[in-house]
Amino acid sequence: MSEQRTDEDTRYEAVRSRDARFDGVFFFAVETTGIYCRPSCPAVTPKRANVRFFATAAAAQGSGFRACRRCRPDAVPGSAEWNVRADVVARAVRLIADGVVDREGVTGLAARLGYSARQVQRQLTAELGAGPVALARAQRAHTARVLVQTTGLPITEIAFAAGFSSVRQFNDTIRAVYAATPSDLRSAAPRGGHGHRTAGPDAGIPLRLAHRGPYASGPVFDLLQREAVPGVEEISGPPGARTYRRTLRLPYGTGIAAVAERTGTARAASGAHPGGWLDARLHLTDLRDLTTAVQRLRRLFDLDADPYAVDGRLGADPRLAPLVAARPGLRSPGAADPEELAVRALVGRAEAERLVRRYGKALDAPCGGLTHLFPEPAVLAGAEPGGALGALTAALADHAVRLDPGADREAAQEALRSVPGLDARTLAEIRTRALGDPDAAPPGLDVPDTWRPWRSYALNHLRAAGEWEIR
Repeated sequence: MSEQRTDEDTRYEAVRSRDARFDGVFFFAVETTGIYCRPSCPAVTPKRANVRFFATAAAAQGSGFRACRRCRPDAVPGSAEWNVRADVVARAVRLIADGVVDREGVTGLAARLGYSARQVQRQLTAELGAGPVALARAQRAHTARVLVQTTGLPITEIAFAAGFSSVRQFNDTIRAVYAATPSDLRSAAPRGGHGHRTAGPDAGIPLRLAHRGPYASGPVFDLLQREAVPGVEEISGPPGARTYRRTLRLPYGTGIAAVAERTGTARAASGAHPGGWLDARLHLTDLRDLTTAVQRLRRLFDLDADPYAVDGRLGADPRLAPLVAARPGLRSPGAADPEELAVRALVGRAEAERLVRRYGKALDAPCGGLTHLFPEPAVLAGAEPGGALGALTAALADHAVRLDPGADREAAQEALRSVPGLDARTLAEIRTRALGDPDAAPPGLDVPDTWRPWRSYALNHLRAAGEWEIR
């Protein structure tokens, strides 16, 4: 009990100092107001005796607290812990964020994890204070608020697009979470800038993809520009003002995402730094894919990372210290589509372009240079069954290799090792990018253990400085 009290006292100090480094790591609620907030909320600091702490927004909501309208705790970056960790709770959180509970229910989530539904419920509730249904509900509420405040879609259409099973369930949830009706939320949305409501889905959905701390956007966009496969991706604009666009294959339909490079976010890390965001716009053929599309962009741009922890560890190394100082907040990009990334890691950019031209599915409505979806593994396995490409795509198609957000990294690594034709460097790239491992390193490179658990980030610093390249 004393350890718990010490931990809570530390959290209260973070609240008292409005430390944005902890936004998304935990939430606090005030019993006298019935409201829960992010640690950096600018409101008057409540008395310690009136404060309760929660690991998730869902847990706070489940205890009857409403979201603060001032700090919008539902809009914070996700906790970096869930991307770093490889245990079943972290895997479950990543799958829930990808929308698996909405699409497949708790039974489907449990099946993907290899546990019973009761075991998953017990483990999530014990650690997060909320089970899978509550976590998915909190996520649906956030998706609904974004649609209400950034589009002109009818409220009824938004309810089902956000994943609710009925309009009544939607209305009850919005009232419980935000202490407002959907119409109230729409009326409160700013009339200009980010909050300006678009006419409908054809205009796309404008988003701010939040991150904590500094964000060195230049190296991320440099990497995406070098890797861009025509037809599926394109980058326009000069360095510092680039826009990355790509097609997305999603559970219910397809999408086109655009993310703008944002300069001025690579400032020195400090507790007072509030973080920032990347401006994005999503065009979706089915709005039920909004949550999934957002999460895939967050993984691609590594927006839930904790740059304070990464930079603090790597900045203590003499070799890396000047590189970290030059690029605070450098990220380790992931993948919008892990299976696509695995194929591209194997074949390279030029061959990936050929595969897109020959086997990619053409968009019903091409947009600029975006004309195709990257071909699915099953299509490639049937069209070109020979060699390493055929072996890899067949393994992906029949799920002998799983790379989804809930995949067990060690199990995936072992499964990939059994695929003929994959060398160790390709395996390392897949583990880093497709599986989001923050501590992966390629073979044959002298990577000291002092860089753990952030070796993937360390190698990105070396690459950004021109001291190392994958191939």
